[in-house]
Amino acid sequence: MNQKRKSFFQSIKERDPAAKSILQIILLYPGVQAVFWYRIAHFFYKINLKFIAYFIMFWVRNILNIEIHPAAKIGKRLFIDHGTGVVIGETTEIGDDVLIYHGVTLGGTGKHQGKRHPTIKNNVIIGAGVKILGPVTIGENSKIGANAVVITDVPSNSTAVGVPAVIKENGKPVSE
Repeated sequence: MNQKRKSFFQSIKERDPAAKSILQIILLYPGVQAVFWYRIAHFFYKINLKFIAYFIMFWVRNILNIEIHPAAKIGKRLFIDHGTGVVIGETTEIGDDVLIYHGVTLGGTGKHQGKRHPTIKNNVIIGAGVKILGPVTIGENSKIGANAVVITDVPSNSTAVGVPAVIKENGKPVSE
């Protein structure tokens, strides 16, 4: 197995103690399957065979209950754990080594044109049920707590929790 694939599977094993083998990850992890099919759909989207891209992702959404727009830009080693209900919008950008739990929406607000979905930088953890809405940026090494609703930028090395999310650095709220 080449180093790139080994690195991907090793990154999952490091982030999910329930992951026992590469075969288990490939066959039984819907988030891994969704990202695999997204990458194929994204290829077709980039070469302007958009119908094929949408068709692939239509079936992914219906079979795996994970919706990733084929135009979204996703970095290396994205891991969608327990993926049910994840939605990733068209202009979303996701960096490397991001962990997303179930029920997450990276969506728009209906108030913006052009870039209307979030940008997620490297090494971010997004908890279950989180909604990150609009063209906001989540900085590197940040954590978004379960069920938070994020509608403003989150600086690097921060934690955001609550509805609407309160941003904390070193455990203390960041003043605006």
